Order: sequence, then structure tokens, then C-alpha cells
Amino acid sequence: MEKNFKKYIVLWLSQSISGLGSSMTGFALVLWAYGQSQSAMSVSLMSFCNYVPYIFLSLFVGGFIDRHRKKSIMLTADSIAAVGSLSVLALLFTGNLAIWHIYIVNVIVGATNAFQQPASAVATGRLVPKDKISNVSGMNSFSQNLITVFNPMLAAFFFAVGGLPLILMIDLASFVLAFCVLLFYISIPEQIEEKKHSSPFEGVLQGFAFLREERGIFYIMLTMALINFFSRLTYENILSPMILARSSGSSMTLGTVNAFMGIGGIVGGIIVSVKKESSRKAAAIYVSAALSFLFGDLMMAVGKNVFWWSLAAAAASLPIPFIMANQNAILYRKIPTAMQGRVFAVRNAIQYSTIPVGIILGGYLADYVFEPFMGSGAGLAGLLEKIVGNGSGSGMAAMFLCTGICGFTISMASCFNREIKKLNSL
Repeated sequence: MEKNFKKYIVLWLSQSISGLGSSMTGFALVLWAYGQSQSAMSVSLMSFCNYVPYIFLSLFVGGFIDRHRKKSIMLTADSIAAVGSLSVLALLFTGNLAIWHIYIVNVIVGATNAFQQPASAVATGRLVPKDKISNVSGMNSFSQNLITVFNPMLAAFFFAVGGLPLILMIDLASFVLAFCVLLFYISIPEQIEEKKHSSPFEGVLQGFAFLREERGIFYIMLTMALINFFSRLTYENILSPMILARSSGSSMTLGTVNAFMGIGGIVGGIIVSVKKESSRKAAAIYVSAALSFLFGDLMMAVGKNVFWWSLAAAAASLPIPFIMANQNAILYRKIPTAMQGRVFAVRNAIQYSTIPVGIILGGYLADYVFEPFMGSGAGLAGLLEKIVGNGSGSGMAAMFLCTGICGFTISMASCFNREIKKLNSL
């Protein structure tokens, strides 16, 4: 098992490099799309097109993943996603690229992620000893947040040097590296279920049947769906517009805040990577989430300058690795190996189902509800101004105030759920 863990580290490194390439492409496509349309909604629809097929297909892929080789699924899914990037590059060179092409590619990438991510989660359980799962979650958080910090800078640099074509070629090169590492170096131990399901719905039903027996895990998924909703309502959509509105359009201020968000996640990831597992894993999930909302969202709401916004961004992201690490530790211990594909797929569908709603609703509430309300002169608006300030961006700051209060309340209440508390002893 120790040899497999060393191979996992190589896999993690190669996948992180590929993830950086993909993130640079995503960032560059946002720049290109916004330059073409000057529409924030067109950018939001790019994320929306990625999430919707991912969530829908996640309900049905679990049985397929349990019955097939995880390595083959990962290779195939990554290859299809790479073909999407190659298609964008070809359309760009021929002068035919349009925004609707990117929407289609994002739909395809979202569909491949529905297969790739649960297959990768199961593969991780095969390669990593259970006592190192929390550490691996910290490693993943570290790499993801390192990408968050460096992706905008690298993407902006390469975009200025060679435009979107150069970034797409870098992305494809990083894919080739990760593909070759997985194909030629990584051997994933398999435990393939031989039974053939009569329909995709049978795998879904079996995943939900398991969750009916393990109600604590099911409640974790439901509460995490709510937490994801409130988080994406603000940070996914309105953080950048709010910072720009309240800093007179300063891109330097926005870049600094985003960098500190990545730094907070990196610090949290490093701590999780080296520390021992928590003895009360379920409580650690929700206390970490509560701290993120309390010091992240609320501080972001009342902050008036780059110092407080940066501090809030770091405070919001630092606890996230602790949430993921403790949740993964619980799941890998409670879910039988042969069932992991089905349960992880259903988990993804449940936990992430609220994200597209948050993405669309957040922009709508900011533009048509909170910003106009804060400028209306109403009595409640005057009271809120004493907390979040006034002027452009104050409505979005009020949204952070609301998500901070709601997220903190839900997180702390979840700690006292009887079924969830039973998982503390794992």
C-alpha cells in the first residue's frame, strides 16, 4: 500500500499540472467571452453549462463506475475533455469561434467530469491508506488553492504574450503529461462488480438505499448542499463585482483579494496535510464551515478597504480543507469499497445540485434586488448602511451579511443533529 501511495503522489502532481492548464484555459475563455459580449451573464452561463450536465449525470454514473475500470474511465473522460479544448483551438484558428461554441464545450466537459471525478475518488481510496485520506485531502486543497493564486497571473501573462491559442496549447500539453503518467505509470487496484444492472436507475436506487441506512452521511450531504448554496450565492458571483464597485474599479485590489483567498486555502491545505486526523470528524466539518462564514462572509460584508477584504478572503478559504478532509475521512470509512462509485456519484449530485441555482440567483439578487434596495432610502436600508456602508456595492455587501448569518446558523445547527453526531466516533 505504501508503494501505491508513492504512485499516488506522482499522479497528484501530474493531475495538478493538468488542472493548472485547464484553469488557465477557463480564465482565458472568460476574458475572451467578456471581450466579445461585454456581458456578465454570458460568463455566468459558462459556469452554468458546466455544472448542469455534471449534476444530472452524476445521478446515473455510479453503477457504471463500480462495474468498469477506474483508470479507463479517467483516461477516456480526460481525452474527451481535451478534444473539447482542441476543438476550441481549431475554431479559433479558422476564425469561427463563437461564445455558443464555448457553452457546448463546457457542457461536454461537465459531462466528462461526472464520470472522471467519482472514478478519481474511488481510485484515491484504492491507492491511499485510509489513515492518510485526510492528508491527501489537504494535498488536494493545497494544489487547488495554489492554482487559484497563480492561475490568473500566468493566464494573464500568456494571454498577453500569445493570446488564447497559446493558453490552449499549454493546456493540451499539460493534458498529454497527465495522460501519459496515468497510462504508463499508475496501476489502480480494481474491485469490479460483476453484476449487470438492468438500467442506470438501479445504480441510483442502490446509492440512495445505502444512504437510507446511513442517515448521518445523507444528512451531511444535504447540509453541505445548503452550505454550497450560500457560499456560491456570493463568492462565485458577486465577490469580484463588489470589490470592483467598492474600490473604484481597481483590478489591483481585486487581484490582491483573490490572491489572499488562495493563500488561505494553501495554508489550510498544508495544515491538513501534516496534522493528525480529528477525533471528532463530523463536528470538525461544521465548526470549520461556521468559522468560514463567520470570519469570511461577515468580515467581507463590513470591510471597507483592501486590508479587511483580503483578511476576510483568507479567513473564508482557510477552513475549507478541514471540511473536505473530515468529510472524505468519514465517507471512505463508512462506504464499502464496492459501493463507492455509486455513493460518490449520488453525493456529487446532491451536494452540488444547489450550485447552479446559487450562480444564477446570486447575480440576479445583486443586480435587481439588493443593489436597488440599498439605494432606495428605505428604513431597513438605512440600518444596513450603518453596518455595510453605502454607495455602489453596498447591496452586494448586504448579501455577504445575509449569507454569513445563514451559513453560520446552518453550520452550527448541523453539529447538533443526532445522526450526524454519531459519526464523530469514526
